Amino acid sequence: MDEDINSKPRAHEVGMVIDTMSVEELTERIALLEAEILRLRAAIDARGQTLQAAKSIFKF
Repeated sequence: MDEDINSKPRAHEVGMVIDTMSVEELTERIALLEAEILRLRAAIDARGQTLQAAKSIFKF
């Protein structure tokens, strides 16, 4: 049982072999990637808000 846990990658790697993954595993990967996309979009939004705040402070 411990071998199964250790043999599965904990994160998705772009280009990794997916031929041996089950539908369940592929679905889990999609959910993982979708969550990561949301996290990245939130980071972009936060940086945009910081930039706008800085521009408003230093506006002449």
